[in-house]
Amino acid sequence: MNLLILGGTTEASAIARALAHDTRFNATISLAGRTRHPAPQPLPCRVGGFGGAEGLARYLTEHRIGAVIDATHPFATRMTRNAEDAARLSGTRLLVVWRPPWRRQPSDIWIDVPDMAAAAEALGPAPRRVLLTIGQKDLAAFAAAPWHHYVLRSVDPPAPDALPHRAEVIAARGPFAETAERDLLVTRRIEVLVTKNSGGGATEGKLAAARVLGLPVVMVSRPPPPDAETVATADEALAWIERLYHAQPRRGA
Repeated sequence: MNLLILGGTTEASAIARALAHDTRFNATISLAGRTRHPAPQPLPCRVGGFGGAEGLARYLTEHRIGAVIDATHPFATRMTRNAEDAARLSGTRLLVVWRPPWRRQPSDIWIDVPDMAAAAEALGPAPRRVLLTIGQKDLAAFAAAPWHHYVLRSVDPPAPDALPHRAEVIAARGPFAETAERDLLVTRRIEVLVTKNSGGGATEGKLAAARVLGLPVVMVSRPPPPDAETVATADEALAWIERLYHAQPRRGA
């Protein structure tokens, strides 16, 4: 069975590792290409877009893909929407790995906001030291609040003209442990954290660290769930693939 994994997350990497030596499957992992030096993958890897939903549908048809596993980031809404449309156009099975969002704990100080513009506004008029863990494409909103000092963590350093005023960059790749996150918040004298409700364990340590230190977290709400079959974990995705494999017609049957 030919499989296409839309990747870029810890779940995608876990699925890829499990399928890498399973001779029943011919799997390819696709990355968006936003990271200049992506982590090595155990499967054949393609990088870059498909040309929208129609381009992805052509790829699925031409490569005789039996199923698409969308294990992209929960905020990668355009890719997920393209996958939904492409699956319908090509008649390909689609599964979305939709990890559960983080849930507020009793001692959390969360400020829930709908989008990045609201996150920048929620920082308030007084200058603050802000840790941004949001991704490069979301930086523009914070240019409207140049009086804050921003610490940005990113796998690749953003272009200088994309940075908010008074920003410093930490180049780092997760996962991030709670102890290291607490040290970062303390040494950089962070007063507030801005993040997206991505869910998952790889970057949850910052929330635990903020909880211990009593720091507020501006939490950008997650987009609506996809209009597709979903599972919450890589293991559930692998079980779905296994069931699909055994349900397909066998030659000579």
